[in-house]
Amino acid sequence: MSSQQDRRSVVTGIGVVAPNGVSTDAFWKATLEGISVLDAVTREGCENLPLRVAGEVRGFDPAGLIEERYLVQTDRFTHFAMAAANLALEDSRLGSGDHGGSPFAVGVVTAAGSGGGEFGQRELQRLWGQGSHYVGPYQSIAWFYAASTGQISIRGGFKGPCGVVASDEAGGLDALAHASRTIRRGTDAVVVGAAEAPLAPYSVVCQLGYEDLSTASDPARAYLPFTDGACGFVPAEGGAMLVVEEETVARERGARIRAVVAGHAATFTGASQWRRSREGLAHAIRGALEDARCAPEEIDVVFADALGVPEADRAEALAIADALGAHAQRVPVTAPKTGTGRAYCGAPVLDAAAAVLAMEHDVVPPTPNIVDVCHDLDLVTGRARFAELRTALVLSRGLMGSNAALVLRQGTDTPW
Repeated sequence: MSSQQDRRSVVTGIGVVAPNGVSTDAFWKATLEGISVLDAVTREGCENLPLRVAGEVRGFDPAGLIEERYLVQTDRFTHFAMAAANLALEDSRLGSGDHGGSPFAVGVVTAAGSGGGEFGQRELQRLWGQGSHYVGPYQSIAWFYAASTGQISIRGGFKGPCGVVASDEAGGLDALAHASRTIRRGTDAVVVGAAEAPLAPYSVVCQLGYEDLSTASDPARAYLPFTDGACGFVPAEGGAMLVVEEETVARERGARIRAVVAGHAATFTGASQWRRSREGLAHAIRGALEDARCAPEEIDVVFADALGVPEADRAEALAIADALGAHAQRVPVTAPKTGTGRAYCGAPVLDAAAAVLAMEHDVVPPTPNIVDVCHDLDLVTGRARFAELRTALVLSRGLMGSNAALVLRQGTDTPW
């Protein structure tokens, strides 16, 4: 077995279930075109709540993607994760006979910020309305943060190291880092990512306690980070799953190397302490660059956190400048999530997927709905911008105070 220093993590598969597309191709096409799918909330029971606009995954039929025995045991957030995992595995062409046919060679890691709120609410309503005999046995597992990890592992027969990052938004990037560390320690492959389903009545009511949540009713103006019109963030469903493998093993089985997971770092600066997040995010960026052995000027594109809160947006713009120095004036910045909403832990994984695709196509996708930028950033708006992209920086911050940065390198045969 090679040493930990020699074991490099690469992305070989991408699966997406997002408001703008249920497949990687559909997601990328809509992202590249800058299509915004933010719209009025239509999820049952949410219509009359103060949250007016969200990014819903419409037209998603879990029965066409997941076996019935799994559907009845799981919440919508796990349906998204299982479907995305299946798409990622198909994309990577990772079969049960690969990695020596050992089920212990493949692990699963997901991130989750809320768990199965819709399933849990339904069962609790039955408890209070009809009695305990009407509560199904799967209530004990379907709401749990780790449900997606468990079901993906069971369904795929994956018996390698498994885990869940129960965290805020930045947990999506932390899960990718966890997977990369797992591979360094000897596991051949990890199915990793996050998907959320926060648009059930109970879940929405919980989110109404976030002062940074946008309650605007106009989809075109509800989520406008880095502008004078910023009024908070719009929540979203969905997410993405990736197949991450040890590079040498992946090449031996003929897998396509889509990107290299090069560096990561995380910090914590406190819930809603957006001014402090400047220092914390800058420190995370520097740490990720150091981990990746990457100079600031090597960053070719930044996928911003883009919270949509004036103080938070200013802190992020300053953090990018603090960490990247003079290069911050030149590097293109984008935030495709303004067209889909923030899917909590799923949001930065969707950004990571978009970053991989952007590097493959040498194009920076635009930031939907944004026109006049009021911060000193080269924010790509209007239409996509072609550029040579070898290295991408993905940023994420959570409402509870986490900050994370991830460096991805282009998937080529050239070692760094």
